[in-house]
Amino acid sequence: MAENRLRRYRTFLLLVAGLGGLLYGVDVGIIGGALPYLEATSGLTAGQLSVIVAAVLLGSVFSTLFAGLFADWMGRKPLMALSGATFVLSIPIIALSHGYAPLFLGRLLQGMSAGFIGVVVPLYLAECLPASNRGKGTGIFQLLLVLGIVSAALIGVYYGYRVDAVAKLGDPAALFAFKDSAWRQIFWVSLPPGLLFTIGALIVSESPRWLLRRNRRDAALAALFRSRSQAEASHELEEMERNFEEERSKSSSAVKESLLKRKYILPFLLSCIVLSLHQTTGVDSVIAYNTGILLQSGLSDLWAHWGYLVYTIVHFGATLIGVALVDRKGRKFLFSIGTGGIVLALAMIGLLFSRAEKHSTDAHEAIQQQMSADGTLSLRFTPQMASALGAEAAGIDAKRAALSVIYSCGDYTAAANTVRSDDPAAKPVTISQSACLPANKTEAFFKDPFAHLDRSRQAPLRIVRATVAAVPTSTNGWLTAIGLYIYTAFYSIGPGICVWLALSELMPTRIRSNGMSIALLMNRIVSTTVAGVFLPVVARYGYSRMFFTFAAFTVMYFLVTTFLLPETKGRTLEEIESYFEGTATAAEKVF
Repeated sequence: MAENRLRRYRTFLLLVAGLGGLLYGVDVGIIGGALPYLEATSGLTAGQLSVIVAAVLLGSVFSTLFAGLFADWMGRKPLMALSGATFVLSIPIIALSHGYAPLFLGRLLQGMSAGFIGVVVPLYLAECLPASNRGKGTGIFQLLLVLGIVSAALIGVYYGYRVDAVAKLGDPAALFAFKDSAWRQIFWVSLPPGLLFTIGALIVSESPRWLLRRNRRDAALAALFRSRSQAEASHELEEMERNFEEERSKSSSAVKESLLKRKYILPFLLSCIVLSLHQTTGVDSVIAYNTGILLQSGLSDLWAHWGYLVYTIVHFGATLIGVALVDRKGRKFLFSIGTGGIVLALAMIGLLFSRAEKHSTDAHEAIQQQMSADGTLSLRFTPQMASALGAEAAGIDAKRAALSVIYSCGDYTAAANTVRSDDPAAKPVTISQSACLPANKTEAFFKDPFAHLDRSRQAPLRIVRATVAAVPTSTNGWLTAIGLYIYTAFYSIGPGICVWLALSELMPTRIRSNGMSIALLMNRIVSTTVAGVFLPVVARYGYSRMFFTFAAFTVMYFLVTTFLLPETKGRTLEEIESYFEGTATAAEKVF
């Protein structure tokens, strides 16, 4: 009877952890299916859409930085409940929004929720689950995180079919209205996991280790009783008390030890470099813009959603393989294989886009001439307009052309949404000074702290580049999709599994919490920056330039993990610290 009770509670703990991972994955993946419809109906510029996508990452920057402090201050259980409630609150803010500000706020809240979950759920599992279940708990969290991305893709495919059915009616107004409803419904569908996770977080017990650190010994013992037998709980409590005493003693004796010693500096710098380079693979942007990438590679709207679904399934399957291999083959081996494969996949995708983007022409002068006297432009990109802008003269089929416009106003630059001439429901390309300039000085600081806002408001609006390019064939689209599948397979087997594990193993005990916070903050900042510049760079230089840039940075990632990263499989944390302390010659060569 007691054994059944313990098994049920442990299963419930794993379920709550899984819901946390699922929610994190939904946070990351939901924008992929909603973005094409949001872009088509919201009236937001490419720069604003980039900010909407990056807002999740920006929110996670702040929440990741303070998650450890909040978890220590309020407890693991309340922070899990708070993170779930934050996600639940974000859904109506986004789904009912009619403008840039509420969309940004809702996505920012989702990012804060994801950042809290990414820190507190693994921390809670490590402190609450018995040693025999910790690996399973972390594995379930990771797998359901990817499953959350898969679920978001399935939702996108479902609405892709519905949008396709409405498109066949031949009524542009009805199609526009349904697309506007579709992206809102996609966000509403993601509400139940948030509610379930919040309820589950309120039911589970608090971390016994957090309770003991607050001198609540009886409450800590009661929490242990929920997942352990009486004898196991008593024995573990004694170990916890003994370990805490030893930790206090070591901390007191280490006060005068310099933090500039090799055993602290080298692993800290290596962790920061690895986590920063991790995001330069473009993984977050590839997930967020996946459907749009496939659309511009030549696939139809429906098949682009199917392509994204397959992408997430490959991601999930490869993650399973990575979990199975990480303790057998080691972190260093999987890092090398994974980053090497990513480089090849990114180069393949870049070459496919480069071949397609050769057929393009710059029509910025023609677009500039169509600007109205008040410096605004609303241009519907039809096959006739594509022809007038020089598509046929450049050898481009006007019926399958794409238009990307970059424009500037003083020190600020913006990108209009990329449109296709074969999309009858595409919104007009809209250009205005208000879309280019920040709304206030706060937004201006985050957009470009060195720009002069007042002077830019007096500057004329200028078309920098207007690229008319051929939309590739569906064959090119599927080859690009295959490249993306190879990309996510190698990512999932290697860096996707190993990076967080390596981070926790590299950091010495004395600086682990603060060191991890700094490294994770750098990771989030790089991710936010990449997502924020993705669309403007693509609009100005094409997808090929973006993917080649990702490939170049991933070569650096490969070199660092292959030649500088030590193998940590099977080593205790003390052995890893000794490795860095006793390798002066190698360390000097590295740094």
